[in-house]
Amino acid sequence: MSADQPPVPATPATPATPVPPALPALPVTFRPTRTRVVLLGVGAAMFATITVVALMLERLTTGERISFVFVAVLLSSVLVLLSRPKVVADESGVTVVNLTTTRRLEWAEILRVNLRQGDPWVFLDLSDGTSLPALGIQPGVARNQAIADARALRGLAETRGTGSREN
Repeated sequence: MSADQPPVPATPATPATPVPPALPALPVTFRPTRTRVVLLGVGAAMFATITVVALMLERLTTGERISFVFVAVLLSSVLVLLSRPKVVADESGVTVVNLTTTRRLEWAEILRVNLRQGDPWVFLDLSDGTSLPALGIQPGVARNQAIADARALRGLAETRGTGSREN
């Protein structure tokens, strides 16, 4: 140290406190992007392959060709349905889109956002005593992204609703 600088007082070592993650700007959509890309890509490739095979096989009748294309549409539709889940958070609440249902929740209805180890997706504990699966946040393929999304949704629920402040 130079002579013109006063000594720096020693500070007691304090354990680092975790800094809560910054909350995302609203509206925000959470969805399993990699899973969605794979499902839609496989669906498109499967549809194209089955349709090309139906058109290239010379022995098929028109009815058989139509049935091939119908099966391709049916199988692709299932994959599109599987790629549907998402969770959309906005100023007034959360919209949970699962495979066949959509449910709108006010922030005050969400008591807790849970993603425990081994869970296939996030579960929302609701004020009516039920639990709602939110398939839009699932750790299957992108575990770290799902954990970050679950923490962000938990933070939003805690700041905007009656959510639990526990870890």
